[in-house]
Amino acid sequence: MVAKVPRNFRLLEELEKGEKGLGADGCSYGLQDGDDVMMSNWNATILGPPHSTHENRIYSLKIHCGDSYPDEPPVVHFISKINLPGVDPNNGKVDLLKLGRVSQWNRDNTMEKILVALREHMASPNNRKLHQPPEGTTF
Repeated sequence: MVAKVPRNFRLLEELEKGEKGLGADGCSYGLQDGDDVMMSNWNATILGPPHSTHENRIYSLKIHCGDSYPDEPPVVHFISKINLPGVDPNNGKVDLLKLGRVSQWNRDNTMEKILVALREHMASPNNRKLHQPPEGTTF
């Protein structure tokens, strides 16, 4: 039987990886408030993928890891306005069911995997040419 890593240990691993810049290219993440002992609220950025309408844009996101993370997925919202299927046009909330690699959530998924899946979704042939709101607008 494999031991189940406790929530805070898992979040500490993700924090360390994010702070050291060991994550995927084009994505970064870290705690919103360094004093958040529960490590619930995170900020993230995605660099727009090249050869798309997102190129040279930086998208800001917020991530909330609830008490059941990583057994339950975090809640992810874009702060930067974006036109993308699976992102609520009213509040920026991401529907993880629309993101192939993390749509079937399991505790091996991470915040980084969500960000990478979003970046891939932005670059997909169906989405890379979608008209975008003016840069700098927010939800």
